[in-house]
Amino acid sequence: MEFIDLTRTMETGMPVFPGIDPPILQDSYSIADHGFNEKHLSLHSHTGTHCDAPAHILATGKTLDDIPLSHFFGRGMVIKTTDAVIGKEFLSSFESTLKKSDFLLLHTGWSSRWGHESYFSDFPVLAPEAAEWLSSFPIKGIGVDAISVDPADAGNLIIHRILLEKDIIIIENLMNLEKLPETGFTFSTFPLKIKNGDGSPVRAAAMF
Repeated sequence: MEFIDLTRTMETGMPVFPGIDPPILQDSYSIADHGFNEKHLSLHSHTGTHCDAPAHILATGKTLDDIPLSHFFGRGMVIKTTDAVIGKEFLSSFESTLKKSDFLLLHTGWSSRWGHESYFSDFPVLAPEAAEWLSSFPIKGIGVDAISVDPADAGNLIIHRILLEKDIIIIENLMNLEKLPETGFTFSTFPLKIKNGDGSPVRAAAMF
């Protein structure tokens, strides 16, 4: 079996959504001084490659510990696009594949900007009507290779809301999508089991 890692490495000072504190990873114990290594981690729940649970923006939405493990694992598909706004008309040509998929991963190429200021603005997003259309499919999640499914300056987070209201989890900050075929792989994005968790870093991967 072949694995493709789709996950950003967690490290101190890594890029995070503007206004959010970056993670801090500190060596609390060392082999030299204590006989073992152990790190202290300080980070927000939506750091790095992560998933959003419905509770992220919905007051009565499901939390991570409400969602069964099976919801984070399934058949994946990739759609490649360079559109600034990804519309329903474009996506409709993939309808037959969407009906057979659990996860849609949008490959926009934006991950190449990781570590640069341009990563945080003007990234491709779904049009609201496209998100509404996608939410009619029995998919488990939608992943993107950008920092958000909504524009950086969006106050209402309408795309988040449309998807999360249908319990479609959102996976952000994916990488290596260019290494995947359009279909024929299994996708996993298991989060930490956080009590009342609104989101969590994940180890996202594709398996063939």
